[in-house]
Amino acid sequence: MLSPDFILLYVEKVPTSVAFYQGLLGKPPVENSANFAMFPLENGMMFGLWAGHDAEPKPKAAGGGSELGFTLKDDAAVDAMHADWKGRGYIIAQKPVRMDFGYTFTALDPDGHRLRVFSPSQR
Repeated sequence: MLSPDFILLYVEKVPTSVAFYQGLLGKPPVENSANFAMFPLENGMMFGLWAGHDAEPKPKAAGGGSELGFTLKDDAAVDAMHADWKGRGYIIAQKPVRMDFGYTFTALDPDGHRLRVFSPSQR
């Protein structure tokens, strides 16, 4: 069975995005150049940042068109993460709110990619 093993975001400035995600993930990339960087994630997947102007074929996707999701154990953890990210100066696009799927908030990275943090609804 085929399954994806990395996530890639097209970004404007790789160094700016590397600094942001290094702070968010708490570790440096394992590969880092002017136009590309790669971070290993705890679940075994890889997370890449690629300068859109350098990618071939040229991407049509733009920042804000998709989300990275971060699942937390409960609502208190979501509130704590919101306070932490707000304190770091991250742009908060959606304050903590209850939605159909759970308790959530959304932040933005430097290119406008959405970072959704949530705790699933208890069913």
